[in-house]
Amino acid sequence: MTNPVPTFLRAFKSSAFLLFALPGVFATEYVVPKGDVGVFFATLPEDATSVVFSAQSVYSSDGDIVLPRRHLLVIDGRGCELKLGKGSNGFTYTIADKKDAMVRTSSRYHIKDFGRITGGKKAIDLSATLGSVVKIANWTAQTEVAIDLRFCLMARLQNILVTNPRGKGIVLRQGDWPGATGTNSQSNSTVLDQCRVYCMKGTTAAFTILNSGGVRMTDCVSEGAPVDYDIFLSATLDGDESRPASNPVVKSFMLSNFHVEHQALKASIYVNMPSQSTVSLENVYWNGAQPQPVVLYTMGQLNLSDIGWWNTAFHIGSRISAPRINIDRASSGMALGKEVKENRSGFLRLVDPLPGNTVLLLNYVRLQQKSM
Repeated sequence: MTNPVPTFLRAFKSSAFLLFALPGVFATEYVVPKGDVGVFFATLPEDATSVVFSAQSVYSSDGDIVLPRRHLLVIDGRGCELKLGKGSNGFTYTIADKKDAMVRTSSRYHIKDFGRITGGKKAIDLSATLGSVVKIANWTAQTEVAIDLRFCLMARLQNILVTNPRGKGIVLRQGDWPGATGTNSQSNSTVLDQCRVYCMKGTTAAFTILNSGGVRMTDCVSEGAPVDYDIFLSATLDGDESRPASNPVVKSFMLSNFHVEHQALKASIYVNMPSQSTVSLENVYWNGAQPQPVVLYTMGQLNLSDIGWWNTAFHIGSRISAPRINIDRASSGMALGKEVKENRSGFLRLVDPLPGNTVLLLNYVRLQQKSM
């Protein structure tokens, strides 16, 4: 016969504050009470390991919701709506300098299951964290960036819906505090899985990846109103796009099963990576006409594969004379001309060339295993 459940466990009951704690045995969970969420987080007890939004269906925060240092803090929205004030950066915290950033990487956060987070400058603004996860939420109408990750190593964004961002949708980048550079504070090895950005008029980029290596995007979507860029991928240390990227530590980017449902105003996918980095674009689908380049290439080893749907009006633009492009298992509609005329050859064109690049060359362009 098994031992009966102790009376004190049978009587376990939630409250607006401390739910239960036995050091070293049980987690300590708090329910967010009614009132300003940012004010509650400012006084969150040090033993908190989990925070639950279950006291009401709609919450609000006028200012920032500052996250405390924790080895792991779980934040469960329980399907609620969270309304942010105009100046709010959402879930965030500040990094003082490089030393502070290194200490902060021991903290990580699991933010999940918000029905909707509306308003604010940002909804998520994480920095200097290792292994944080944001999943299952809809971020709506942020004015700067819906999700902004700086020096977020091995982070994961999963099943995210970004709706009507007024600036940018999702951004991965290096730190911007004193001592941070594009080589010591990247958002390396971060994964975006089933993330959709529904753009509005004025959205500049659905996805932005800056100075970060090993980033992987799978099963993502960019749609809505026309946007400047669906993906803006760059590793220029100073942000100067008038020359090829030179970051020595950014090695790769991988994109698989990407769906584009609108037009790009400048280019659908912009690529400016270091010369020896690999950029793999697999199974990308553009639905409808694209008057601008589907890919605008500056530098990097660009590999396109399994491009099954291809409109013969699509084109790839290169900003340098001798692009390094490998295309494998391509649509029969993708064709290169036998020679270059007026800096065009089939789907490839010299576009917005960098200084000194005047003649398109096909020496390092390979097209193989076409479907027909």
